[in-house]
Amino acid sequence: MSQKKKKIALLFLMFNMFITMGGIGIIIPVLPSYLEIFGVGGQVLGFLTAIFAFAQFLFSPISGDLSDRYGRKLFIVGGLIIYGTAQILFGLASEVWILFLARFLSGFGAAFIMPPVMAYVADITTVEERGKGMGMIGAAISLGFMIGPGLGGFLSKVNLHFPFYLAGIVAIIAGILSIIVLPSIKPQNSDTNSQPRENLISQLVRSVKTPYFILLIVVFTFSFGIANFQATLSMFLTIKFDYSPSDIAIVVTLGGLSGVILQMFIINKLFKKYGEMKVILVNLVVAAATMLLMIYVSGFFMILLISTLFQIATVFIRPAVNTLISKFAGADQGFAAGMNNAYMSLGNMVGPALAGILLEWKLSSPFIFGTFILLGCYALAFGWTRKKAPSLMHAEVK
Repeated sequence: MSQKKKKIALLFLMFNMFITMGGIGIIIPVLPSYLEIFGVGGQVLGFLTAIFAFAQFLFSPISGDLSDRYGRKLFIVGGLIIYGTAQILFGLASEVWILFLARFLSGFGAAFIMPPVMAYVADITTVEERGKGMGMIGAAISLGFMIGPGLGGFLSKVNLHFPFYLAGIVAIIAGILSIIVLPSIKPQNSDTNSQPRENLISQLVRSVKTPYFILLIVVFTFSFGIANFQATLSMFLTIKFDYSPSDIAIVVTLGGLSGVILQMFIINKLFKKYGEMKVILVNLVVAAATMLLMIYVSGFFMILLISTLFQIATVFIRPAVNTLISKFAGADQGFAAGMNNAYMSLGNMVGPALAGILLEWKLSSPFIFGTFILLGCYALAFGWTRKKAPSLMHAEVK
């Protein structure tokens, strides 16, 4: 593939991830008020977040494996269309069970977008370019998650259903445009078509034997901790401070914007100077500290500041982990990306479900619990690096 086609592909992959994460982010400030229509609260919010992640957990390894065999484009396109349709269904829901069905289908669609996109990036970049490519995808993810809540808070003034309709329509349009614009490529591992496909359990067992297994555990634990924050922040601010969807949108949007700006300009420099593992370790500590501080601060400015610092830390962690896993994966980029998303989804599934229960027990408990999880993740990553991969503390993996 020519450099021009690679650039076009990368830009459109960024666009697709922006649309996907924007659709997820757009519902954050709206959900607390939207769920009041159905007479439900924090526990249902947690389980709605969890079922999205559960679908991703089930299907991400499958999509990664299939994209290794049959190409990335087909699954990206199909995932976007399913994802968009499910978003519209969520807005049309008249019963709580329909909300759960729509969220499961949204997770199913997202599972067929994210791993193939990350694998596609690995296919069209060299090892030296990998950090920059993953950083650009990470920036698109963060930008979508940043723009989404702000847009959701604004569109909720039309009515509470409208943000879901818009997110769905735009995702479907992105899927159609991908058919036209996104180049088709042959995956690095496409010669495995003749091999029998592994089921989810077999793939999880296989992941234990990979050289990057500990990184997958890091993905699970930090996703678990971060999900506590992301799943309960909107409900926490609504209950404790009576924030409106617009107020929540500002808190989430400005934090995300700061993270995106810093990621675009300095993340690759940090990788080159300190290595991805140091970036992960430092920001795990920052994320844990700011999560704990959230329960003690008051006043809009202080809440905005602490939330912003937390989001900057998480924005830096994700591309660092993704880059390391991709470098260790070799030719199995689809499998690695699928397992990466599966472990992340497992954390995103368990975290919000537990956080919703904890939130109704005691308002501050999800943040305290999430802090311990993030510190545990730091201890795990630091211990493994010192014993098994000390070179990660000094230089990039080549």
